Amino acid sequence: MYWLSGGQVVLNAAIWTVDAVAREAMLFAATGLLIGGIDDVVVDLFFLRLRLHRRGRARRRFDDLPVPRDPGRLAVLIPAWDEAGVIGAMLATACARIDHDDYRLYVGLYPNDPATIDAAAAVAVDHPRVTLVIGDRAGPTTKADNLNRLWAAALRDEAREGHPVKAIVLHDAEDVVHRDELRVFDALIDTHDVVQLPVLPLIKRGARLVSGHYADEFAEQHSCQLPIRLALGAAMPLAGTGCAIRRDMVAAIAAERGGGPFDETSLTEDYELGLRIGERGGRAIFARVAERGGTGALVATRAYFPDTIPGATRQKARWMIGIALAGWDRTGWSAARRWSDHWMRMRDRRAPMAVLVLAVAYVAVMAWGLRAALHWVTATPLPRDRLATWLLAATTGLLLWRLAMRCACTARCYGRREALWAVPRFFVGNIIALIAAPRALMRYAAMLRGAPTVWDKTRHDFPADAPPPGARAAT
Repeated sequence: MYWLSGGQVVLNAAIWTVDAVAREAMLFAATGLLIGGIDDVVVDLFFLRLRLHRRGRARRRFDDLPVPRDPGRLAVLIPAWDEAGVIGAMLATACARIDHDDYRLYVGLYPNDPATIDAAAAVAVDHPRVTLVIGDRAGPTTKADNLNRLWAAALRDEAREGHPVKAIVLHDAEDVVHRDELRVFDALIDTHDVVQLPVLPLIKRGARLVSGHYADEFAEQHSCQLPIRLALGAAMPLAGTGCAIRRDMVAAIAAERGGGPFDETSLTEDYELGLRIGERGGRAIFARVAERGGTGALVATRAYFPDTIPGATRQKARWMIGIALAGWDRTGWSAARRWSDHWMRMRDRRAPMAVLVLAVAYVAVMAWGLRAALHWVTATPLPRDRLATWLLAATTGLLLWRLAMRCACTARCYGRREALWAVPRFFVGNIIALIAAPRALMRYAAMLRGAPTVWDKTRHDFPADAPPPGARAAT
């Protein structure tokens, strides 16, 4: 009898412990999810209001763009490290497709990367618009260091040839450049300091869940979040590709820094450059322009993003370090009264906390399942908790709203079929974020101890059938 009584005590203690862990984990996770969910809903409401206000004018037609008034060369900067597999096809495709009379492609290379040099040189032989810039330092350095060398090369050509550079254009070595892109930049850069085109990741059929989650995220960011940032007067972070910056703005930032315009100690130099342009009062535009021919497709940058969990994890960790961890140290906050900029920077930097909340949420789900099983096995009633019930209902509603918005943005950019895939890909993205967070924290800790900042890039692919099918634009 004593043994049974002792066993009952142990069982009761186990049930109490599981109840307590489940409740506390749920309260912490639900509170975090509630705060983040409300934050997202407020942005969504601003976006819906903006859509109603601009109904029918969400994008421009190519034929309605202003005629460029200022002459000058568009210098396309393409940093490349270990890109032998894609750089040749990217350059050849760009040269064949770009419809513009005054541009040059500057390709940043490293002396210890002969395969990439050979692939780029094979194209440069037949295309005089391609200029190879081989640095004197072994790679990889940082992407910003590479870009600074390309900027210096463009200035040298400008001085030698007496032909002014109008703007620089940023692209990655795996990008599929749209034929109308430079004409859009040429038209809009006359009245803006920076122009960002949509980025539409390509979806690999054999890796739809991993590669496709980038498509969903960029569809939401470039359909909803970036337009709202600009509408509220906040700075527009650059995507690092598919964007153009006026020459005088780049030169002014370079002069302030006493060197190149890109910070060579940064992992997300594009993000920081966009904020810096905003701080200087630069005028930015996110350009959704329908291409010529009435196809409905957008003038956009398309590219394959990582299609494996290890590759996606490395990229997401780099973004987390550059924006939410080291980036916070580097960029700080905006001017005191720029509430919209403060809000958006806070949203940018919430990723580590969001991952913590997400991890605890998964623990809470497992704990509540174990809790229900224990009470069922022991035939004991589940304790009622009104706060827990309310929080569960509220966060479930916010999750459904978030999924609906994600699906709507994906449908807008990729069609209804891909919108259905956005639901499972939402949870795949969560898993990748959970894996990336510890890597980001360890690398950030190493950086604080003095570890050098290097280009932690991922393997890239280029579509064999460029221009590829897939992404379409909606209204």
